Amino acid sequence: MWYNRYLESCWDDILDQGRVLVLHGPRRVGKTSLIEKYLSTYKGNLFKSTGEDLSLHEVFRAQSITKLQSFFHNYELVFIDEAQQIPKVGLGLKMLVDHVPHVRVIASGSSSFDLSNKLGEPLTGRQRIRLLYPLSMYELLPQLGGMQVHQRLEEFLIFGSFPEILDKPTIDDKVEYAKTLRDSYLLKDLLILKNLKNSTKIVDLLKLLAFQIGKEVSSAELGNSLGMSKNTVEKYLDLLEKVFIIIRVRGFSRNLRKEIAKTSRFYFWDNGIRNAIVNNFSSLKNRSDQGMLWENFLFIERQKLNAYTRRFANYYFWRTYDRQEIDYIEESGGELHGYDFKWDDKPVKPPKLWLNTYENSFFQAITKENYLEFITA
Repeated sequence: MWYNRYLESCWDDILDQGRVLVLHGPRRVGKTSLIEKYLSTYKGNLFKSTGEDLSLHEVFRAQSITKLQSFFHNYELVFIDEAQQIPKVGLGLKMLVDHVPHVRVIASGSSSFDLSNKLGEPLTGRQRIRLLYPLSMYELLPQLGGMQVHQRLEEFLIFGSFPEILDKPTIDDKVEYAKTLRDSYLLKDLLILKNLKNSTKIVDLLKLLAFQIGKEVSSAELGNSLGMSKNTVEKYLDLLEKVFIIIRVRGFSRNLRKEIAKTSRFYFWDNGIRNAIVNNFSSLKNRSDQGMLWENFLFIERQKLNAYTRRFANYYFWRTYDRQEIDYIEESGGELHGYDFKWDDKPVKPPKLWLNTYENSFFQAITKENYLEFITA
């Protein structure tokens, strides 16, 4: 089944002459399929290839304006998939859009550190970046309707929302796919691309993070648990962020000495990946981490919504040393919005210290009763 993606309605707005559209995100979220669907209806003169094309390597490696003009001046649109595999691709694309200014370019890839390192600096001012997540409730709501999204909530909490996993007909098929996806993430993007020798430590680090969703984590404590230095832990955490496995959230602090700001919280890009890492796909009624799954789901779905609706915000958690806390803070337009994520239906009041310190702030508890508005509106 094809699930409509947010980008399908805005190709004309984000594809500009003389600029590169960089589309990146995790593996298997449907980047290539999305672009190919658009290209299937494109009427102009098109060139498409992949980063594995050695002849393309040769053209970009030459850094020749004459050669680029000669090879590409007849095209209106150029698409290069897995662009990060081409040496000096950023400089080559800069020369292409500078000297063949009528051309539109799409470059896609899966590894954030490769794309940012090889495309970012050379293309400053000449690129438009879009991130594609696993399917969002914002995208699924118009297609499935709110009732079906809610009926499948447990499925999303346990198996996540990668496009292919939603269509797997049985629980066993979903489990098998989630494990394959987990191994592709770790082995292909991290262990191969970065030539990391200690794969066991990476897995152990991810397991520690998976059991501490919504809790403060320090690199020093992680290092002590794993027998690693703080600097090595930070290096691994940075890589895990850049290959779209985890997202780091820092503590909010502005006015009070008692606010915690030096530790971080970590969330996973997808619940299914998180559950594959701990190898637990049990139903919600049989597990003790329901609150963690709920918090991770709401956090990442809010990130998707903000990204797709171009709602720019800084995000934090808030906690004091005397254990007053708010799970999620958004800072946008000079306003502070605080949210607590509650799996149960117990009433929640905002911490008094938060209200007294940030008088014009907003607070809301997100529960099973009101979550759809929070992640889709």
